Amino acid sequence: MKNLLQQFVRDETGATAIEYGLIVAVLSLAIVAGIGQASSAIQWLFSDNNSRLAQAFK
Repeated sequence: MKNLLQQFVRDETGATAIEYGLIVAVLSLAIVAGIGQASSAIQWLFSDNNSRLAQAFK
């Protein structure tokens, strides 16, 4: 039993998958936040009455 526990503690085969998973999670959050901010900026650009872009479509 002690030998099995020592093997389990020394085993690092899943560490890489966990690290890649964390990297993907952080990048996903950054992309979602960036899309949210870009969406707000584009919405403001088209809704502002003084915007030349909004005036061009009237």
